[in-house]
Amino acid sequence: MMESFLKPDGIQIIGTQRSGSNLLRVILDQSQQIASPHPPHILVTFVPLLDLYGFLTEQKYKTLINDVVNYVKANPVPWDGVALDEAWIFENSQTYSLFEINRLVYETAAIAKKAKYWCCKSMANVHYAAELEKHSPNLKYIYLYRDGRDVALSFKKAIVGEKHIYHLAKQWFKDQSACIALAKKTNTDRFFSLNYEELIANPAKVIQSLCKFLGIDYSAKMLDFHNSKESQATANAGEMWENLAKPIIKDNTGKYRKALSEEEISIFECINAQTLTSLGYALDDPENQVKSISAEEIEGYNLENDLLKKNILLNARQSDLDNRGPQLEILKKIKTHQVIAGV
Repeated sequence: MMESFLKPDGIQIIGTQRSGSNLLRVILDQSQQIASPHPPHILVTFVPLLDLYGFLTEQKYKTLINDVVNYVKANPVPWDGVALDEAWIFENSQTYSLFEINRLVYETAAIAKKAKYWCCKSMANVHYAAELEKHSPNLKYIYLYRDGRDVALSFKKAIVGEKHIYHLAKQWFKDQSACIALAKKTNTDRFFSLNYEELIANPAKVIQSLCKFLGIDYSAKMLDFHNSKESQATANAGEMWENLAKPIIKDNTGKYRKALSEEEISIFECINAQTLTSLGYALDDPENQVKSISAEEIEGYNLENDLLKKNILLNARQSDLDNRGPQLEILKKIKTHQVIAGV
């Protein structure tokens, strides 16, 4: 049983992955006032599985808690010093809901650190904002955005996510649209927009502004993140996080111009012309905003995307695959068990 505590508030980082969110997470985690563990992506993973549990009776809710806790414990980057208590999560749940479990799991991390805030960097949670608001009414949002063409390039190399530029462009559009819509209906004292390019160019200035928004103390130690235990553990857990063991790379922008083809840039800008410009990014070719993509072309993109995703796994570092294995095995067991049980 946990000790009594002053209930910590939450921070939700939103946007699209590969936008510097792990960099921001480990910077914030250097503050004693924020607990920002590596995300197991609880909502993105379990919302699609909720039908397997059916109506959440007390027993089924306890089963869901057990499954989520086991999944978090199998995270590629362990939650150091955090002991998840299933009984405590159940007793402190105001409703039987996955969103309650998510909140209480993160509250556990904040309590363990005696922090004012917990911080979740599962950026796709922007699509669950309505539910998050119900369960964490004081939640603060940090909208972290980056030039979508660089985001797409980063995803093309990563073990996760879509791989064809068309699908990456559609995902970026969907995520930014959701963030921009949320910003319009959220008070400014709970919503902070942060540009990745500005973050790496002027990190001290940006983080000082963010700390002021959060009402916490700024420390220069926050920018010494790469020497922290959390950054080292994350960098060792996967190739796509290796840069966390290094200081901020200030010129990590505009790389898409050399690495993406003219056709790929054209496709991305065709889909995202208005979004790019509204966020302050210039189009490489203004003509791209009037181009169109045919249904036949999209069909070909779909086939190519599936092939690219298979190839990235075939060529992935074995240690990266091994680190993800335990969580995948848990999900396999959940699906098999729940279907057999008929819940």
